[in-house]
Amino acid sequence: MRRDDQISLLENDKRRDALVDLYGEEVYEIQKERYIALIERFVSLFGDEDLRFVSSPGRTELGGNHTDHNHGKVVAASIQLDSLAVVSTCSEGLVRLWSEGFPDLFTVDIETLDRKQDNEHATTALIRGILAVFKAKGLSIGGFNACISSDVLIGSGLSSSASIEVLLGKILGLLYNNDAVGTVDLALIGQKAENEFLNKPCGLMDQVACAHGGIVAIDFGEPGKPEIESVSYSFEENGYKLVVIDTGGDHIDLTDDYAAIPREMKSIAEAFGKEACRSLDGQEFIIKIPDLSARFGDRAVLRALHFFEENKRVENMVTSLKKNDIGAYLGYVRDSGNSSFKFLQNVYTSKYVSTQKVSLAIGLTEIFENFDGAVRVHGGGFAGTVQVYIKKELYNQYRQYMEHFFGPRSVTPLKIRQKGAIEVFQK
Repeated sequence: MRRDDQISLLENDKRRDALVDLYGEEVYEIQKERYIALIERFVSLFGDEDLRFVSSPGRTELGGNHTDHNHGKVVAASIQLDSLAVVSTCSEGLVRLWSEGFPDLFTVDIETLDRKQDNEHATTALIRGILAVFKAKGLSIGGFNACISSDVLIGSGLSSSASIEVLLGKILGLLYNNDAVGTVDLALIGQKAENEFLNKPCGLMDQVACAHGGIVAIDFGEPGKPEIESVSYSFEENGYKLVVIDTGGDHIDLTDDYAAIPREMKSIAEAFGKEACRSLDGQEFIIKIPDLSARFGDRAVLRALHFFEENKRVENMVTSLKKNDIGAYLGYVRDSGNSSFKFLQNVYTSKYVSTQKVSLAIGLTEIFENFDGAVRVHGGGFAGTVQVYIKKELYNQYRQYMEHFFGPRSVTPLKIRQKGAIEVFQK
């Protein structure tokens, strides 16, 4: 469907139900204008072609902080903030991508899919990576033109990178593979591209949550074949808003901090002849802590302790949601945050000990008057965001309180989105 038809449907509210389903009633008009603006941008760059819309959500980690890379258990959810693409095929064998906020097109020749080139922008490397992994898996690839807008906050722990990875995979699946590339394959492709083309040792939770949709309990016990269980629950219907606070931190030079967590956990596992902490006997590990501390340092041991206890917490969190026991659930969220602070130690980087914005946000939340919810570091940590469950009736007061410290629009309410990566308007 071309420009005039697409814009007419949007302007006459024929697409309303689809947009409200993804983003919520309160932002419908904003999203409608976003879609129209993206269409106009596409036509100005690539011409008036048969346009399709693909959306991939961001995600919020609810429990299982830094456990996926050691084959652990997590609970996560897709959210209303998304990466959105207007896309069409390109017969020239090129991927040409315009991304909001960047002045120039990113262009990749599908016949040139070597690993990241010198001085190559990360976005170009990622496009190349997704194409290369598709090809290596025996899936079809081809060129496409795309304009992308993302409101998944960069550096927020909401998985802006994974959202884009899954988006690119969904586009290739839709245009060249009859939309037959499944959730887990989209996630695995995104992870492999990030690991190999961006040199980032990420786990698989982010990509699975973005691709799948809704609240999901994920067990990574068997690498490459995660067990995924959907969990139906509404925090708002049970009295709480789920929000993240952007503390203004920056993830740009923190790759070493992130990489150290799986490396240190796996060093403990390797001492027992295992690949990951999930394969260890917890009691045997406890007995050998003196030797392990001497060999690998106390921090590695503490991080392994976090892994074992966090795995148990995830099970308890999922059980609490199924029983509709919000009080027990929030208790486990608080315990998770406490463990990340003391054992995992990903609340601030030791590179800059005078900068501890995440710690500050956690402390300020805990002393907020009448606070009875939960707060924890969100996502990778070291900088960025904290996650908070706040009583709905306290939300406006809490937002004003936190914006005093971290600035306007630092508080972002999250809504659970039930759909993962999709073509927004089915043909």
